[in-house]
Amino acid sequence: MSLADQVRDRLGGELEVLPGGHSGLTYSVKDSYVVKAVPPGQKPLGRNDVLRQARVLRALEGSAVPVPGVIATDETWFAMEFATGEAIEPVLDEHTLSPELCRTRMLEAARLLRLLHDAGPVPGEPAATAAGELERWSRTMHAVPAELRPGAEDLLRLLAEDVPADLPPVLVHGDFRLGNILFDGTRATAVVDWEIWSTGDPRTDLGWFLLFADHRNFPALGAPVPGLPTEAELLDGYGTPLPDLAWFRAMGRMKMAAIMGHNLRRHREGKHHDPDQERLPPTIAAMISSAADILRS
Repeated sequence: MSLADQVRDRLGGELEVLPGGHSGLTYSVKDSYVVKAVPPGQKPLGRNDVLRQARVLRALEGSAVPVPGVIATDETWFAMEFATGEAIEPVLDEHTLSPELCRTRMLEAARLLRLLHDAGPVPGEPAATAAGELERWSRTMHAVPAELRPGAEDLLRLLAEDVPADLPPVLVHGDFRLGNILFDGTRATAVVDWEIWSTGDPRTDLGWFLLFADHRNFPALGAPVPGLPTEAELLDGYGTPLPDLAWFRAMGRMKMAAIMGHNLRRHREGKHHDPDQERLPPTIAAMISSAADILRS
């Protein structure tokens, strides 16, 4: 039975392609559900392991973290509630939000991140370590042509020289930012896009989230947003200070540079045509350079 037939039998509606999905295949059904499915002929691994996403959503059901409820699961797909709201990254997306609303949403996101980490790890999930994260994203960085990642080898050496001790593991989103939180005004309705969640060090999420507080981290891409919270304000909103955060701030920059370099390489090799990727080199270079500066300071 085809995916369309299965969904029709279970949910009573037709599949419509939902723009913006990055894991597996993403559809809407009757504007009431979102269906994520493994692409035909592919294995449920990595971003295509959609049932792993259903697992974390179910683990958070009833918690203080708003997430879509899981409606149905099958061997190669699952359906969740269609959460309303808008997900906008103020420094990167074109938008008409007021600076005050952007500030309020980012402070609310910092509070949500703490609630997410307070939810505790998902039972049975092996904990990722800081050293493991470094190894993972170093592999991605090394897959990027050397000319697209100036200074990367020096940065990787600096990161490897002083890997901090791990904190007790928590649930880590992996791509926590305003662009992955649906809002209705000032109210967060759902944290979405759980493709790379893990159990690991909470500072992994923090180092990534803080990147989006300053448009200057994204040369040729970012735009200023007056009054956006500073990193210090976001950390106050998060709560308890965490040690060795500088390493994770640098690690977040390395991860961003590796992802952008990988995407640019795929574009230039014709694997995913997206001319907008040609805007990335200044930001890749800036991420690597500022990360090294953080570690040296």
